[in-house]
Amino acid sequence: MPEFILMTRLSPEALRSPVNAEAHEERALERIARACPGVEWKHSYAMLGQYDFLDIFSAPDLQTAMRVSALMRTLGRAHSEVWPAIPRKDFHTIIAAMS
Repeated sequence: MPEFILMTRLSPEALRSPVNAEAHEERALERIARACPGVEWKHSYAMLGQYDFLDIFSAPDLQTAMRVSALMRTLGRAHSEVWPAIPRKDFHTIIAAMS
């Protein structure tokens, strides 16, 4: 199943209350689970830097990943980006086929 990277930056309002930030995260995951069957969360990391969180998930197809992205945007209080990703070994196979 294709994998995707979800990068999230919370708004200052969301960060004012840790309880609110956690509740926001739970609501987001519940909505994604209902609206995007087949999405499987692989890893979640809190980060330093431009983004607050990095999540790795798999989805049955690109359309489902786009639905995850759209849902994140409708929840507000955060900026998010979804990027497709492939294992490094698969990338090397692609490059090797070019020569």
